[in-house]
Amino acid sequence: MPGDKSISHRLAIFGALAEGDTWIDNFSSAADCASTLACLEALGVHIQREGARVGIRGRGFEGLKAPRGPLDAGNSGSTLRMLAGVLAGRPFRSILTGDESLRRRPVERIATPLRAMGARAESVDGKPPLTIDGGKLHGIRWESPVASAQVKTAVLLAGLQAEGTTTVVEPSPSRDHTERLLAAFGVAVQRNGLAVSVHGGRTLRPAEAAVPGDASSAAFLVVAALILPDSEVRIEGVLLNPQRVAFVDVLRDMGAEIETGLVVSEPEPVGWMVARSSALHGVTVSPSLVPGLIDEVPALAVAAACAEGDFVLTGAAELRVKESDRIAALAEGLTRLGASIEELPDGLIVHGGRPLRGALVRSRDDHRIAMALSVAGLVAEGVTEIEGAECASVSFPEFYAFLERGATAG
Repeated sequence: MPGDKSISHRLAIFGALAEGDTWIDNFSSAADCASTLACLEALGVHIQREGARVGIRGRGFEGLKAPRGPLDAGNSGSTLRMLAGVLAGRPFRSILTGDESLRRRPVERIATPLRAMGARAESVDGKPPLTIDGGKLHGIRWESPVASAQVKTAVLLAGLQAEGTTTVVEPSPSRDHTERLLAAFGVAVQRNGLAVSVHGGRTLRPAEAAVPGDASSAAFLVVAALILPDSEVRIEGVLLNPQRVAFVDVLRDMGAEIETGLVVSEPEPVGWMVARSSALHGVTVSPSLVPGLIDEVPALAVAAACAEGDFVLTGAAELRVKESDRIAALAEGLTRLGASIEELPDGLIVHGGRPLRGALVRSRDDHRIAMALSVAGLVAEGVTEIEGAECASVSFPEFYAFLERGATAG
């Protein structure tokens, strides 16, 4: 699998903030992660790319330079939100923006804690462009209203430049990549239940790292194997962080035959995953699980459409403000393919068991919607055409080649 997006973003940013040369193997091929590298270069960071190997010459926080123009994060919310935390402590003005989709997404959940730390951060009606006038910061205890790894990371990165201690408290656990990877760069992170803390004035040391395969991308291949007759997929070197493979637990509850095996445990758990054709049934997903599988809901919805009985998911209002309104996009696309979907304000109900038929569907320029509808098209009778399917390259440029290779192998 191509390298995990979430980990690639963080390794690139942490490497840029370290003092010395960081080398990263299997760096993500996703357009989102290329946006992070481009923004770092615009901040004066020297980056060398040799295929999937990336070298970053870090000069610490003080080595970042004022950009000559707006920083374009493309379609990447991760890039914009995490870099906002870095730039909050830098003594110059930065403007973070992106494509049309990104400029529709909320940024006040980032801007508000950064203001509380002493930065000036101005959005446009709560959306990008986000203008940051950085400078001297002070530590805070921030009780986040949402469980968001991006919010947590932004505040902690600002906290590394602040006086005193910065603590983020979440209502439920979010992805812990930042905590795991900062330790690899020599930064101590304290965890106490749902609270995570860092102390200001810490120096990051350079590191060498290999990015595990992207778990969220793997979810689409897993679901394809589960719903196609006589199918099996084996994925090597994939991320098995418990907060990234919650979708596997949900699929197993639905009757999926999935095996996993751990090969490496630090700094991130990595191993293999095997999925085989399975008779699936609907389940009700606890809202407490949703933060750990928010990116995999599109894949789960396709599995649910091919299962018997009802699949119910709530507590996922966050899906309304992703690259598209993913609840509406899934309801529209799967309904056009013949599935029975009820759209809820914070989730959906899938009445499974209806045969799917080919149709013209829209990706809404959302990479995960494009991949989900493509997987559904594998089992639909007739031809399925996905408008804007090329947007899959935002996270998984190899996706269609992988599907074609799997069909050939079958």
